[in-house]
Formats: sequence, structure tokens, C-alpha cells
Amino acid sequence: MGNTIGKIFKLTSFGESHGEAMGGIIDGCPAGLKIDFDFVQNELNRRRPGQSAVVSPRNESDTVLFLSGILNGITTGTPIGFTIKNENHHSGDYDHLKDVFRPSHADYTYQQKYTVRDHRGGGRTSARETVCRVVAGAIAKLVLAQYNITVQAYTSQIGQIKLSKEYTQLDLTKTETNAVRCPDAAAAEEMIKQIEQTQQAGDTLGGVITCIIKGAPAGLGEPVFDKLHAQLAYAVMGINAVKGFEYGSGFAGTAMNGSQHNDAFSEKGSNANLTNTNHSGGIQGGISNGEDIYFNTAFKPIATIMQTQNALNAKGEIIEMKGIGRHDVCVVPRAVPIVEAMAAIAMVDFILMARTNKM
Repeated sequence: MGNTIGKIFKLTSFGESHGEAMGGIIDGCPAGLKIDFDFVQNELNRRRPGQSAVVSPRNESDTVLFLSGILNGITTGTPIGFTIKNENHHSGDYDHLKDVFRPSHADYTYQQKYTVRDHRGGGRTSARETVCRVVAGAIAKLVLAQYNITVQAYTSQIGQIKLSKEYTQLDLTKTETNAVRCPDAAAAEEMIKQIEQTQQAGDTLGGVITCIIKGAPAGLGEPVFDKLHAQLAYAVMGINAVKGFEYGSGFAGTAMNGSQHNDAFSEKGSNANLTNTNHSGGIQGGISNGEDIYFNTAFKPIATIMQTQNALNAKGEIIEMKGIGRHDVCVVPRAVPIVEAMAAIAMVDFILMARTNKM
């Protein structure tokens, strides 16, 4: 249960961090879509470990093998099956965790729910599973491109280093020019320094990813329980280490008066709905209004730290333990394509719903 997302465009993922392979089945993808295999692989490369000095050194090629649903590079409308081999797992690094529950991990909760768990790399709870989401997200992006809809995310905060500019003031083409995927070069430098210092201290960092969806037409969203922002939040909140979601003005809007917050219509407005502001984040009443859709996603500091902490063993005893193995100090840089993928999957679902609702 809980391994499938989507109503029309569906992804079911499978696999554990240290198993033979990760994989998935994408159902509901329209027939006739030309698959850009280089694009799909590049999306995986953006997520994979070992890509820079500030991420986990685990060395995985993350090469996707498509098994079905694509003929001569074109989708057939049938389920798209795929796998990605696990090539560089060091299961021995986790032998000491077989009967130990790490603080702030899912070890204890999985044991309580299933009475058995794969302790190697976190098993199913590992962020390794997100590789499947990126494959589905890449295909979702190809569908969205047919409707001139784009999804782009970037790092807006790591630890105490936070961008003060709104996304409209940034050159987002510079997002991929540095290891932390921050479009502001000066802030990126500070973020990298902070990650390096934190790594030396054996600690970890959290951060925020901002995502912008451009080109979405007005009218996407299904009131009242499948509101567009609710489904975006559902998709993004399912990512490992995510602790918060806000769209539009978010929590900052609570400090504004209605007269300040309202996106009043104006003939001088430059946006799709002729408004001068977009505090609504492109969504009103749970339905897109044609403006840019934008949201922030908060990531916690990774729970595995290279410092001594109290843990719980299977006998119910408190013991001391210290993290070992290969881990990210901060997952935010690698999570940027994952946030994009989940947003794209949610958006494709609404596009396909809209297509079936209209003759």
C-alpha cells in the first residue's frame, strides 16, 4: 500500500536501496509521445550521487532500462516498465544497524508496522527510491512540454544562507552552474562553504527548494478535495526529509492585510489575469488562474550524523552510536530534480483530467 501516486498518470515504484534494482511502472501515459531518452537520463544524472564534492560519494551510473510501453521511441499507451540497477551499495556499512534503531530515522516505525525491516541503507525508506520518481517526472515533463508548461526548481536556502530575492528577480538559467543549484552565484559560494564546514563537524544541514511552474492554463484543479495546491503538496510531501510546503505568499501572507494581499485586477498588469501581484501563487479556490504557480519545500537536516548519539536497540536499551558510511551532508542540491519530478507528475494528472472533462 502507498507505493502508487496519480489518478490518471500513475507511478508505482519498487525496490530497496541495497537490493538488485530500483524500478517502476508508469500507467496512463498518453500514446504517441516521443521519448527523449537523453533528456530522461540527464534528469537522472542531476539526481544521482557522486556528482560533486558536496553530495554522497556513492557512485551509481543510474542508467535506466525501459522494459515496455515504448516502441521505436514512441509511447504505445500501455504500461511503461523500467528498472535502474543498484551498482555500488556497501551493505556491510549497515551491519551494526540490524538490531539498532537510529534517532529520527524510520527504523523504529518500520519495525513497529511490519515487524521486519531491511536495515541496509534504510531499505525502502532510503532516498534511493526517488530515482524512480525522477524517471516518471522526466516523462511527465515531456508530456507537459506539449502544452508549453515548464517546471523548474532551485535551491533558495541551505542552513542559515537564504536568498533574499524573489524568483522573478533571479536568472534561473544559472541554476545548474554550481554544485548546490542556486541561481545566485554569491549565495551559492556561501552555501558550499557552509556545507563543507558542517561536513567537517560531522553534522548535517537542511534547506528550502523553490519551484516555479510556468505556462499552466487557467482551470486546472478539481474542487474540493483534489485542489491543485493540495495535490502538489501531497506529491512533494511524499519526498524523503520534506517537512513543509507553502505556495504563493505562504506563511508570510499571514502578516499582511487583505488590502495588501489581494491580487487586484488592473489594466496595467502584465500577468495573464491582468493583475499586478501574484500572492495567490497562481491558484485560487484550488484552481489554476493562468499565473505562474510557485511554492517552497522545506527539507530537514539529514538524520545520519557522524557524531555520537543515543539510539535504541531491539532489547529496548539506550545505547550510543555514531553514523558511518556514505551520506549527504545536505540533500537539498540533489533534491531539486526530485521536487520538479513530483510537481510534473501532479501537473500531468490535472492536464489529463482537463482533457477528459472537455469535448
